[in-house]
Amino acid sequence: MDRRTSLCVMFSLACANSPATDEDSGTTAGSSTGQVGDDGTTATTGASSTTAAATTAADTTVADATTAADSGSGEDDGGSSTGAPAIAPADLLDLAAWKLTLPIARDEPDQPLEILQPELGTYAIEPWFHLDDAATAVVFRANAGGVTTNNSGYPRAELREMANDGLDPASWSTSDGVHSMTITQAITHLPDAKPHVVAGQIHDASDDVVMIRLEGSHLFVEGGGDELGDLATDYVLGTTFTVMLRASEGAIDIFYEDLSTPVVSIERDVDGCYFKAGVYTQSNPEHGDEPDAYGEVVISELVVTHA
Repeated sequence: MDRRTSLCVMFSLACANSPATDEDSGTTAGSSTGQVGDDGTTATTGASSTTAAATTAADTTVADATTAADSGSGEDDGGSSTGAPAIAPADLLDLAAWKLTLPIARDEPDQPLEILQPELGTYAIEPWFHLDDAATAVVFRANAGGVTTNNSGYPRAELREMANDGLDPASWSTSDGVHSMTITQAITHLPDAKPHVVAGQIHDASDDVVMIRLEGSHLFVEGGGDELGDLATDYVLGTTFTVMLRASEGAIDIFYEDLSTPVVSIERDVDGCYFKAGVYTQSNPEHGDEPDAYGEVVISELVVTHA
């Protein structure tokens, strides 16, 4: 056998013995367990099992839910199949004491997908909940035609505070202890027809107590349907700001940028309270917005304390 023939035989044997490489299909999130959430929806958990479909009034968009464990494309840089860093939002923000509600449907009709612990620790789904391109903030997006909870006509991509390592709904009183949530965030997009979003809340057992709300360029505090005080009258989309909501001694203080002096202080002695963060889009097609119009908030820091 000459040298050329010998090399061909060796190459053929090497190819025959090489292991096959499976295409990375990623993972899908949200198997239903029948657990009822605080807002009347059935929560979904599981180790990445259900493909989430993003539903709008016009059509249904299928979105792939990826986890940090299974988001890679197989390239040496460890990036995801979309080129984003292969880490989840929970690697940037401490989400151990939260659950997530999304504006997309789960298995049961007209019910939003909810992600509980421990799945939230590795969960991401574009465009609704994922790291930004720089991996320095978490993007929350809710489209006007998205699926809503039973008690609201508006969609959300929003975190709800939990307790006991994320297993039970948080519930505290404004008159017992000191409770605070500090968010560094930017509101980056508004729906066209009704450009309103909520970007942070204290909620009680039945309704919102206070909200951080943007209407056009007017950023303010709302509670019980009333404007309680301005934060900015000329807010520009994409501008990062820090806000703190603090409850103690039967009162709630709202701080904006300067965390030593409250901008708004109100008396509120309420029980069954919990924090919410993310985006709660205050529009839907009935208000003239297209189903794919959306609100978006980008959070770079989220800290909750109880004392």
